[in-house]
Amino acid sequence: MILTVHFSTKVKKDLKRFPPDGSDFKQIKAVVKKLKNNEKLPKNFRDHKLKGKYAHHRECHINPDLLLIYKIDGEKLILTRIGSHSELFR
Repeated sequence: MILTVHFSTKVKKDLKRFPPDGSDFKQIKAVVKKLKNNEKLPKNFRDHKLKGKYAHHRECHINPDLLLIYKIDGEKLILTRIGSHSELFR
């Protein structure tokens, strides 16, 4: 089942920091494509559930200090935030 991708207001702002032709943006697109296609991420992405403020969300590491916070709700993939640990968990 292919999920429909939804972007939160905050993730739209987060994405503006990444040039579309840059390597981070390409990595983000590749991860979102896997999630959209309901594919399990490889272990090196360290995908896991979150607690507290982001309960019911998951986080994966696109690279060591670039994180994607997302949630799957039925047939929707909701992208919540993208950024470093320090940006996302102040």
